[in-house]
Amino acid sequence: MDQDMEQDIAQVCNEIKALLIEKNKAYGNSVANPVGVFSKCDPMEQINVRIDDKLSRIARGKEFAGDDTELDLIGYLILKRVIRKIGQQPQPHDPAGILIDNQQTFTGCDQN
Repeated sequence: MDQDMEQDIAQVCNEIKALLIEKNKAYGNSVANPVGVFSKCDPMEQINVRIDDKLSRIARGKEFAGDDTELDLIGYLILKRVIRKIGQQPQPHDPAGILIDNQQTFTGCDQN
């Protein structure tokens, strides 16, 4: 691989990294620690839903003005790998977003 291509790959990866870190700070780490007001899904399932949504937009050719669906998809795929790597355990919350029980764990979505 020539050096220009290597530099381009590194630059694009660094831009994505900076964007993910900036969004994580802005949104208060909501991917790994969702508030859970409406959705009771664990973090991995929430990411999967977001990925499905982005893939649907790409497949249907529907892009919301100002969005970069491809970049969003790349970001969610990276976040999925991060959540898997750190073994993030979902933390159940009550409707007000307060942790209910540190010992309780669940997977997927609450069926209520």
